[in-house]
Amino acid sequence: MKPTDIAAPDYFHKVVDCQWACPAHTPVPEYIRLIAQGRYSDAYMINWKSNVFPGILGRTCDRPCEPACRRGRVEDNPVAICRLKRVAADFKDDIRQRLPRPSPRNGKRVALVGGGPASLSVARDLAPLGYHCTVFDADPEAGGMMRSQIPKFRLPNSVIDEETGYILGLGVDFKGGHRIESMKSLLAEKFDAIFVGSGAPRGRELDIPGRKEAAANIHIGIEWLANVSFGHVDKIGKRVIVLGGGNTAMDCCRTARRLGGEKVTVVVRSGFEEMKASPWEKEDALHEDIPILNYMVPVAFKHVAGKLIGVTFQHVKPEYDAKGRRNLVPSGDPDQTIPCDDVLVAVGQENAFPWIEQDCGIEFDKWHMPKVDPTTFVSTNPKVFFGGDAAFGPKNIIWAVAHGHDAALSIHKMLSGEDITERPLPEVQISSQKMGIHEWSYDNDISNDKRFKVPHRDKVIALKDIRAEVELGYDVKLALGEAERCLNCDVQTVFSTSLCIECDACADICPMDCITFTDNGEEDDLRQRLKAPSPRPDQDLYVSSDLKTGRVMVKDEDVCLHCGLCAERCPTGAWDMQKYFIDMTHAGSTCPTKSRSAA
Repeated sequence: MKPTDIAAPDYFHKVVDCQWACPAHTPVPEYIRLIAQGRYSDAYMINWKSNVFPGILGRTCDRPCEPACRRGRVEDNPVAICRLKRVAADFKDDIRQRLPRPSPRNGKRVALVGGGPASLSVARDLAPLGYHCTVFDADPEAGGMMRSQIPKFRLPNSVIDEETGYILGLGVDFKGGHRIESMKSLLAEKFDAIFVGSGAPRGRELDIPGRKEAAANIHIGIEWLANVSFGHVDKIGKRVIVLGGGNTAMDCCRTARRLGGEKVTVVVRSGFEEMKASPWEKEDALHEDIPILNYMVPVAFKHVAGKLIGVTFQHVKPEYDAKGRRNLVPSGDPDQTIPCDDVLVAVGQENAFPWIEQDCGIEFDKWHMPKVDPTTFVSTNPKVFFGGDAAFGPKNIIWAVAHGHDAALSIHKMLSGEDITERPLPEVQISSQKMGIHEWSYDNDISNDKRFKVPHRDKVIALKDIRAEVELGYDVKLALGEAERCLNCDVQTVFSTSLCIECDACADICPMDCITFTDNGEEDDLRQRLKAPSPRPDQDLYVSSDLKTGRVMVKDEDVCLHCGLCAERCPTGAWDMQKYFIDMTHAGSTCPTKSRSAA
C-alpha cells in the first residue's frame, strides 16, 4: 500500500466517526469538551454554525452520530451526543451579540418556499451575505414541520420561537399565512433564485374497505398532529388505534394518550426490530403503557351506519427469498378485529407539488419527485433549488439542515457568477496537544463509564398536560459525567516515520492491538496480517512510508481509541497526539480550491 496521505481533508474526518456520520458534520468532540469545561455558549455557537438548531435537535434529532460513536468499541451505549447538544442550548448565556449582523442588501433576491429547517438553513447562510431572503409559508409562524408535527411535550414552542427567531433576526422577511399556489407566478416575480423546502406535506392514505364510510373517525397522522399543534383538535376517543411504525406513529400514539385516549394501541405490519421509529421513541411509547402489536396488516375498517367500531387485521409472517429479500405472507392465523373509536393513519408521507406547473422548466421523475442534483441541489431549472424532504423524500431535520447549507453555497456561487459544481474544500487545522513529556491538553479515559440517563417528568403528571415537556434534560453534574465519556476521537495519533527507531514499544502498550509493524503488501493481504482482525474495510488503514528495516507501520483506524498511550510510551516522539478540526464550507466561506491541500 502507498503511504497514507493525512493531508487529504477527509482522511481524519472519517476517523471522527460521529462527525462524519452527522449530515451537517457538526464537530462533536469539540463541543463536548467545551461542555465539560462549562463553556456552554461556545459549545452552542459551534453547533449553531453546523446544525443551525441546537436546542431543537438536542430534543428531536434522529442521532445518526450515536451509532457511529467509538464508545461502542468499549461498551454497548454510545455517548449521549444529542442530549449533550441540548445541554449547550439549555445553559448558554444570551448569544444574540455573537450572531452575524444583518448586512447591507446586495441587490439579489432569494425566495424560499416553506418555513421549515431546510429553508431557514438557506436563509441563515445567505442573509448575512446581503441577500434579501423572503420565506413564504402557509402557517402563521416559522418552523414548518418542527412546529406543526412534533408534539409540544417533545419540543416546546419557546425553543422553536428562539431558534427560528435567531434566523429571522438576520434580516429575513417571513411571509406567514402565504401559501405559494403557482411556481410560474413566483418565477414571474423576478427573484434571482428560488429554494423549495416545502417538505413532504401529505400523509399516505390507506384505501381499504370502510375508509370512506367511517371517514369521520379516521385521521391522517401528520394532519391530525398539525391540528393538535395549532389548537384545532383537543380530544379523541377513549379507544385509539395508530397504524404505522415510524416516528410519526409514535408521536400520534403519545399525543392520543394525552387527549383522552385510555386504550391506545399501535399496530405495525413489520416486526418490532424492523420498525422505522427510533429505538428511544418506541421505548417512550412503551413507557407510557402503549402496546405495539407487530406483523398485523389492516384489511378493513369496521363500522355500523358510518360509525367506526374497529379495525380488522390479517396476521402475517416474514418469508425471505434466496437474496434475503423479505416478503410478508399470511400466517394462517384467523383475522383479528380490534375495537376502537378513532384511528390515526401514520403509514408514511408523500410529496405534493400540484403548484409546480409542467411548463416551468422543472422536470419530475417517475415517482413524481423533482429531478435534483444530489450535490448542488439545483433542479432542471437553473434558478430553482430543492432541499429537505422536498428534494429526496422524508428524512429528518438534520438532513434538511445539511441540504440547506449545500443549496445556499450553490445559490451564492451561481449569483456570484461561479460554477456551482466546483465545491471548495473545507479548512483543516491540526495542532499538537503535547504540554510536557507525558502531559496532554485533553483528558481521555477509556474506562467502562455507563451512559447517564436523562431525567424524565413523572408519567402521571406528563400524561395530564400535552404541553409539559417529558424529557427534562441533563443538569450540569450529569452533563459533565456524560461529557467525560467522550473518547476525543478528533485528537488523532499522528506518526512520523523519520523519528521511529522500531522499538515496537507502541505496539506493545496499545490496549487495542491496533498498531502493527510488518512488511508492506496489498490491502487485503495487510489486513490479514494485523495483530488484531480487521473486519471493516470501510475503515482506513494508516500506513507509513518505509522504515529503516524496510517494514511499515500499519494502524487500524477502526479499533484505535485515541487514548494516547502510544505517544506517551514512544521514546523518540515518533507518535504525537494532534487535534484535528475541520471547518466545513458554507456560503461565503473563504475556502481553498480543490487543487490546494486542505491540511
